[in-house]
This record gives sequence, structure tokens and C-alpha cells, in this order.
Amino acid sequence: MIRRALNASAALWLSILAAVFSAASWAAQPTPWQIDMQPAATAHMQDIIDFHHLLVVIITAISLFVLALLLWIMVRYNKRANPTPAKFSHNTAIEVIWTVIPILILVFIGWFSVPLLYKGDVIPKADMTIKVSGLPSWAWTYTYPDHGGFEFTATILSDEEAKAKNEPRLLAVDNQVVVPSGKVIRMQVTSEPNGIIHAWAVPAFGVKIDAIPGKLNETWFKVEPGREGVYYGQCSELCGVKHAYMPIAVRVVKEDEFAAWVEQAKQQFGAADTKTKLAAK
Repeated sequence: MIRRALNASAALWLSILAAVFSAASWAAQPTPWQIDMQPAATAHMQDIIDFHHLLVVIITAISLFVLALLLWIMVRYNKRANPTPAKFSHNTAIEVIWTVIPILILVFIGWFSVPLLYKGDVIPKADMTIKVSGLPSWAWTYTYPDHGGFEFTATILSDEEAKAKNEPRLLAVDNQVVVPSGKVIRMQVTSEPNGIIHAWAVPAFGVKIDAIPGKLNETWFKVEPGREGVYYGQCSELCGVKHAYMPIAVRVVKEDEFAAWVEQAKQQFGAADTKTKLAAK
């Protein structure tokens, strides 16, 4: 009950501030003057946001308590107000209190954080799998093994191309990842052998995982029905000179729209070697 009240209060104030500083009511990308995290597209990200709001309340209370304590000590025990200082240097009761209370606070935080970490790490039964590979040329290759194995490469659009398509600068790509809403998507993430360490991250999904050469990492997300749209992310690992030019764009559609897209993608990409195409560019 207390947690719900704290989360509701924090969410209310943050939503008011976000409405003042941002014209967008639903942001799937960074927005000017944004002061809060992007709205959650998955239940897991919503849990992360709720936990963040709870921590903000806790650390604010601790900071205000410490500030009040310091001010009280400065006023009550300065040289003018207390010319004769006490001779003792220890107080058993106070030492027990300032040891036990922080432990209880950490246990309280751990009560919520450990299940949250477990939920993000353990992948439920997946409805489909997408393989992601970071390229040394600062692009992403995506493979759909459950839908015929077609593959494509997503590279950043130039400023002119993004403007022509009315898409955000430095976030738009030529080929978006398309997934259905309401389905558990397992992402198998790696990087090309002898390549660079990247990180595949989409803030609205609560997903961030390293793409390491020679190692296969897995993560998952499930976008809630009714939250279809395009969600943007970026490589979140310092990976070289073009690190800032390695965006991620995921288009979430309804299941029937996804089925139609798969048939179109099979014809468009087929078994074409997109890596060879990218090298030719």
C-alpha cells in the first residue's frame, strides 16, 4: 500500500513536469527537455520505473534527514551555543541505530530489486527468436530463424534521408526490426568474430545487453498490446569512432500486420547476403 502511494505520487509529479517540458504524450525516443525515463512499452520496464520512483523517495528522505541533522548539530553544538563540549566519544545506542537502520533500508530495497533482476534475467517461454549481430562497420544484422531465416542489415539514415522520411535524426535506420505486440521476443545478441563489443539497448523495453565477439547473450521483451509504434535505441557500449551512429529502431505491430510483413520481408531479403551488400557500400 505504501509503495503504491509513493509510486503514484512520484509518477504524478513527473507526469506533470513531463507535460510542461514536452509536447509528446507518448515518447518512444528521447525528446527535448526530457527529465524522466521514456514511457514503458513493457511490463518489465514499468516495474523498473516504479522501482526507480521508490528509490527517489527513499534517497530524498535520507538526504533531507541528513541535512536536517547537520543543520541541527551546527546550531545546537557550535562553540557559541555549547562552549563546554562533552568529554565522551561513544554512544552505544546511537551506534546500534546507525548500523541497524541502514541495514533495514538495504534489505527493504533488496526485497524489490532482487526479484526485478531475476525477472529480467530469466527468459520465459519465447514466442519467437531474433538473432542480432553487431558489425565492425557500426551496423546491426538481424536474422529471423523462426520465419524462414531471412536476414537484413540496419544502418543509420543520413540527416537528409531521415528528414525526408520525417524520422528522428541519428536514430532512424534503413531497415527497422519488426515484432508483434503481446508476444515474448527472445533476442540472441552477439558481435562478429574479431569485431567490436557493442550493446543492444532499447530504453522503453528495459533492455540492454552486450554484443560480444564469440559469445552469445540472450535477453527478452514483450511489448504490451495497444502500445504499437516505433521504439528507438542506440548502441550503449563505447565501440569506436562511429559509436554515436549505430541506432536501433524496433517497429511493434499487431500480429496480423506482422504476418503480412514477414511475407513481404521473405521476398525482399530472402537469402541475400546483406553483409556483402553492406561491404559494397
